[in-house]
Amino acid sequence: MPSETGQKPLHVSLVAIPEAVISTLTGIFDVMNVFHAMPEAGGGLMKSPPFEVEIVGEKTGALQLASRVPVFVQRDIASIESTDIVIVPSILLGQEGWRKNRYPDLIQWVRAMHRKGALVCSACSGIFLLAETGLFDRVPATVHFGYAQIFADTYPQIPAYPERVLVIGGERDELITSGASMTWHDLVLYLIARHAGATAAQTVARLFALQWHQDGLAPYMVFEGRNDHGDMAVMAAQDWIATHFSVANPVEEMIRRSGLAERTFKRRFTQATGLSPVAYVQKIRIEEAKRRLERTDASIDDISWTVGYEDAAFFRRLFKRTTELTPGAYRKRFHVPRYETLKSQDKEGDTA
Repeated sequence: MPSETGQKPLHVSLVAIPEAVISTLTGIFDVMNVFHAMPEAGGGLMKSPPFEVEIVGEKTGALQLASRVPVFVQRDIASIESTDIVIVPSILLGQEGWRKNRYPDLIQWVRAMHRKGALVCSACSGIFLLAETGLFDRVPATVHFGYAQIFADTYPQIPAYPERVLVIGGERDELITSGASMTWHDLVLYLIARHAGATAAQTVARLFALQWHQDGLAPYMVFEGRNDHGDMAVMAAQDWIATHFSVANPVEEMIRRSGLAERTFKRRFTQATGLSPVAYVQKIRIEEAKRRLERTDASIDDISWTVGYEDAAFFRRLFKRTTELTPGAYRKRFHVPRYETLKSQDKEGDTA
């Protein structure tokens, strides 16, 4: 590996297109280039920097990104005959979603780099561009959970797991995707560990206060039931349960209000929403519990009762199964912290 042998650094092509998000692009650039500025970032083991990172695009020069901030594209892809790692950072989708076939030259270049052995990586929504290469067809991937449905509609041939932080696929483990937003931390730390060693990755994580999202992304995901199905009876049930989720026997009440036979209602509800009525109610209740854990100081037992569960132990198990965190751990992570104001010390009163 570069950290042990001093061999030529791996060339990293960080792709810039107008839809790219500047924070992800520049964050990846700075972290992977830290070995040049701070050799100690390699944990004292580096004989030479493991990476040489360049911002690449269809042409060189200033390029305004989705945030309306320009970056400088250092090399055009036509001049790059080979590279070791291709990374497409987060991109911002408009209301119309992702428009295919805008970057045919870039797609062909990524395919060519892959044929020559490059790792092909996406951060967050960057997978929308890479999906056009066909490399990820039938290969598991992840994507920002906020774009999960539109990704599934746009690329049904790619199995996506938005709750996963990092998904590694391909015959050579060369197709790598990271999930929502700041999971580019996990992507970069994975690449550093893979090519420069665990010590280097741990040192960089400490230096930048980066974190591995070891609990997955389920705690961050907000449940929103599907409402684009066109079944008005199911839609009415969804509207009602959104504000009556805590009532006793909510599924039975939805069936009664629908006027449909029980079997018919359950079949249509599952077809329309992708969830059984019971699972749907549980999702709605847990979402309300999450809000109360985030915004109030109510006890977990009180929250359990408020959202419709008299058995607090069952509520705790269901919450953990849904979010991958206990209610207490969830509150600790997402409750807005209160920071103390440090007062200036009176120097005359200080003692050694």
